[in-house]
Amino acid sequence: MKNIVGPRIRNARLQRGNRISQEELAARLQALGVDLDQGAISRIENGDRQVTDIEVLGVCLALGISMNDLFEGTELPQQT
Repeated sequence: MKNIVGPRIRNARLQRGNRISQEELAARLQALGVDLDQGAISRIENGDRQVTDIEVLGVCLALGISMNDLFEGTELPQQT
């Protein structure tokens, strides 16, 4: 897993009052100047792609959520 917020991004995107597609999220991000396409969003949500701080901020703005919403209660994965 390359990120810990991917599943939370998916959950925020699919919330009852916010339900939008990955394509719509990509369009909102493009309008904010964040260059992520639908494929990149899919990889982020699946934990297969790292996400930058600018991308996280853009996602939060595009979805109308706070960074705390993505990170609250998150613990670092255990190293093996």
